[in-house]
Amino acid sequence: MKASQNTVQKPALQLAPVAALAAALFLAGCAARSPAPVASQSIPLSSPSSNATYQDIASSPVRTEADRAADARRKPTEFLSFVQPRPGMNVIDVDAGGGYTTQLLALAVGPSGKVYAQVDQRRPNLEKRLADHPQPNIIPTVRPFQDPVPPGTPPLDLATLILNYHDIANMPVDRLQMNRHLFDALKPGGHLVIVDHAARPGSGTADSSTLHRIDEASVISEVQQAGFRLQQRGEFYSNPSDRRDRPSSDREQQSDKFALKFVKP
Repeated sequence: MKASQNTVQKPALQLAPVAALAAALFLAGCAARSPAPVASQSIPLSSPSSNATYQDIASSPVRTEADRAADARRKPTEFLSFVQPRPGMNVIDVDAGGGYTTQLLALAVGPSGKVYAQVDQRRPNLEKRLADHPQPNIIPTVRPFQDPVPPGTPPLDLATLILNYHDIANMPVDRLQMNRHLFDALKPGGHLVIVDHAARPGSGTADSSTLHRIDEASVISEVQQAGFRLQQRGEFYSNPSDRRDRPSSDREQQSDKFALKFVKP
């Protein structure tokens, strides 16, 4: 089900030793139409060299034990193979939380790239991650979700929003405006990747506050209204046995998740 991908150069994993840099960067950062049916596409298989690179990133010693405990369900190598971050890219990780995804992306884009770790308020877990292992190419950014990209940001190659679109749906956020800001910030050909817990088809956002799930078709419709085109679906988080009627946090059963890659035409 997978096709070949372009080779990705191995990013440098050396990190700056100045622990105070994380705090300084963090404070600096504080400053409808319905979608046409899109055929599901399988995830491309990394070439041996790029797959090895992504495995190296997942094995990086800067990643925490909590990260490694989460890897079985979050599948970092498969995720990176789907997203395809490359050295030198400019990226924003929207609703970065504690920085699990942010750190993977920063390792992949290397010292010549940048990852803006956007949060709507200061996150102690993210600050601790950067204090323990400073990464100068991570720029913590406190911004409202409705306007997540800081002024002066260079054109972006990639934006990610991982497992949190349903949370934003529970907030007083104009998601169309959020998606349009991301569209405008990306280069032509740039990508927006959204991963979330799948709700029952046709449920829209009805389960977003109770089961912490969202209907995949609803997300596609909202994002396409901002001008994006759905380019690819990933199946690597799929769990057909999940009936989608229990909270996504229920550890007795791995939640069924969708992975969507949109492109700015």
